[in-house]
Amino acid sequence: MANLSAAAARRTVLAAQGFGEPAGAVTRRAVNRVLDRLRVVQLDSVSAVVRAHYAPVFARLGRYDRSLLDELVWRDSARRPRRAVEYWAHEAAVIPIADWPLFGWRMAGYADGRWGHARGVQDRRPTLARDVLDVIVERGPCSAGEIERELELADSGRKGPWWGHSDTKVVCEQLFAVGELSVARRVGFTRHYELTERVLPAAVRSRPVGEADAVRALVGHAARALGVATEPDLRDYYRLRRAQTAPAIADLVDAGELEPVTVDGWPDPAYRAVGARTLRRIEGHALLCPFDPLIFDRARTERMFDFHYRIEIYTPAHKRRYGYYVFAFLADDQLVARVDLRAERAAGRLSVPGAFAEPGRADRTTADRLALALRELADWLELDTVVVGERGDLAGLLSRAGG
Repeated sequence: MANLSAAAARRTVLAAQGFGEPAGAVTRRAVNRVLDRLRVVQLDSVSAVVRAHYAPVFARLGRYDRSLLDELVWRDSARRPRRAVEYWAHEAAVIPIADWPLFGWRMAGYADGRWGHARGVQDRRPTLARDVLDVIVERGPCSAGEIERELELADSGRKGPWWGHSDTKVVCEQLFAVGELSVARRVGFTRHYELTERVLPAAVRSRPVGEADAVRALVGHAARALGVATEPDLRDYYRLRRAQTAPAIADLVDAGELEPVTVDGWPDPAYRAVGARTLRRIEGHALLCPFDPLIFDRARTERMFDFHYRIEIYTPAHKRRYGYYVFAFLADDQLVARVDLRAERAAGRLSVPGAFAEPGRADRTTADRLALALRELADWLELDTVVVGERGDLAGLLSRAGG
């Protein structure tokens, strides 16, 4: 059995995730290659800097036109067919269209409701799902609010000020979860639901994939996206269960697609995707949003990079250690710092309320590289200035470096 040093494993993961490659033209094809490599690009509604699904592409390609990703997911034409679609993969995520049939078992599991209150809505309004579908059949892609207005529902059934959804939204989400509806487009960040048969090609919709075969394919995707990974790592990528992943891994090892390895310092057995590259060096830098596939598994991030990372959006402000929306900073093959960021669009500035170095990294080199990365991010977001605050041990150096 092969053994990898922790550093070699880290470089293998970074190469699999698309870091350390020479820069090229940032085209629609290049954006699609990122999606094909990652297989999962998470969606999230927080827009403190930029929507979460745009950030991983920027981290790997640099400045690109966000409409290129929009075209791949939410636009369709004979000349440029849709290449990706939304579904519940890791969480709400963008996935390649070809992977949609691999979640048929998950859709079937949601038949009685993905959320507990979905069954309550169905019991209270047994005809609402049919009414929603009738509106979409007639009108085409609609938001939940548009459907609600079309049905002239006086009682929206709202549950609360934060996570509360109207009954109509709950039904739309349930129909999306079971695969009857898909998302044809987004306006702002609002989903416009459409019949899946009008969004996905017939060849995709009609391809049946049994659960065992689907899970095996998903574990294979995760392995190639991660390069080298433990069973819990592979399980988390698509939020699978150990009872699913363990036999899938065994099958992939038998098929010669995965190779068991040991990694220095990793307590669990690991598996390397056959063909995964271990680069001798990783050069470059990137700002990673909290939902980037490289770091969205926090336990894996800590094991690989010795970087304890938590999102503090839902932590009361006075209890936050680093800030509301904190990006990790990758320099070569290490996570060396983190920055709390805000895109203050009206003022035309990228605000950096706090900048924090990892132990031993509060130096001029880190500050200079981070300043350059922040300037690149600001330019991509069309923000004129970068304004550094006072919180954190890297803030002073970063401010002097021109951040």
